[in-house]
Amino acid sequence: MRVAIRTSALLPLLLVAACDGREESAIDNLANGANAAQVENNVRAEAMALMEPLSPPAPGTPGGLPVDPVPVAEGSIDPDSAQGAAQVVQGYYGLLEEKRFEDAQDLWNPATAIGAQDDAHFAARFRGFSEIHANIGAPSEPEGAAGSLYVTVPVQVYGRIAANGKPWHALRQVTLRRVNDVPGSTEEQRRWHIQAIGAYVPPEAEVAANAMEPISMTDGMARKAAAQ
Repeated sequence: MRVAIRTSALLPLLLVAACDGREESAIDNLANGANAAQVENNVRAEAMALMEPLSPPAPGTPGGLPVDPVPVAEGSIDPDSAQGAAQVVQGYYGLLEEKRFEDAQDLWNPATAIGAQDDAHFAARFRGFSEIHANIGAPSEPEGAAGSLYVTVPVQVYGRIAANGKPWHALRQVTLRRVNDVPGSTEEQRRWHIQAIGAYVPPEAEVAANAMEPISMTDGMARKAAAQ
């Protein structure tokens, strides 16, 4: 029964390896009493070798991070600074990569809908991906509002879809918040927490530079008609 369960878990990997007949040797090994976990690891390694490599778009290209001369700082930095906020984002996606979903959720503001989700629902958000990686861009300057500070960090998220192993990528923007150093605030409130993650919004200068460039044929026609 245990071998049968393992065989069903291997099916998606066997389908990937089926193009050259290696699935037959895997099934034979299971039938002959080989260690199911070792067979699964071998098939997984062979299947991964056949998959399309992960090659997210380079910075400055469509789908890539904006080109910025100031990368995310490494080493010891002020945790209250914008670079400190970017390191929280770096840590968040590192935890997702390691599938430490409960620890990753702890970096969200607990007052947000996602931060307040139960562990199972939060982890289910990532069930469709077999791999999750991220490239972190340079943070914005902190902006203050109502006793809080906000920083936005662009992120290029990429990985593999669990169902078929296909690569995927997306450009996102993480908004972080922390309470300013006001009397009565706690140490936890003064730390950066993730407030929201949404679609990447380019800086105003980039928007202005591209404002007159049609994004499609119909977009250009619409602008021409509006000008008449």
